[in-house]
Amino acid sequence: MKTTIHKSYTVIITLLVTFSLINCKAIQNANKSQKGAVIGAAGGAVIGAIIGNNVGKGGNGELGAVIGGVVGGAAGAIIGRKMDKQAQRIENEVPGAEVERIDEAIVVTFDENKGGGIYFDTNKYNINSTSKETLNKLAGVFNEYPDTKILVVGHTDSTGDDAYNMTLSKNRAYAVNNYFKNTNGIQSSRLNVNWFGESKPMANNGTASGRAKNRRVNIVIVANNKMKADARRQTRN
Repeated sequence: MKTTIHKSYTVIITLLVTFSLINCKAIQNANKSQKGAVIGAAGGAVIGAIIGNNVGKGGNGELGAVIGGVVGGAAGAIIGRKMDKQAQRIENEVPGAEVERIDEAIVVTFDENKGGGIYFDTNKYNINSTSKETLNKLAGVFNEYPDTKILVVGHTDSTGDDAYNMTLSKNRAYAVNNYFKNTNGIQSSRLNVNWFGESKPMANNGTASGRAKNRRVNIVIVANNKMKADARRQTRN
């Protein structure tokens, strides 16, 4: 499991410096749960940067509620430890999962070269057999850890115009959302969607292999209100 911030998320580093919550040496020496306790209120901005909350394209009004209200402090450390366990389960159980723990959240991307992922054919949003296997394994872990919210984020390659790709990425996000709900029994109250068209490529759109990687859905997992309340309660006992 990655314990450092991915190079594609350089904006996170800027945010952490801006908030100036702890010095660099302390960050390097802290474990993931300790980072969650120290970073605290900055976490909402960090996760927002990752999933594009401030881009202003795509998405819906529920997104802010999903990523907002990072707990921090001792309660944040408790949440961090729970998220560590879930992240490790995802990494162990889901082929191709690239798992990062960032503050109190889990960010899941995929590497199809490692045997899994959630990818789509050009101009399509139907879920293929490989993606179904990935989603089924992910859902199994989600069901083991019910006190979380799940954000499904849709993307496209650069084929087609911006408006078309925005709609296509929305359809991909909802296809995965509905699969989780209808096939795997994930409660709809846990699920939210967002979409960004072609605006957030993770690979070079100039190659066929790069475009294939960009036709994807990513997952962000955050604590729900129950997990936050339980963590706060434990700190008072």
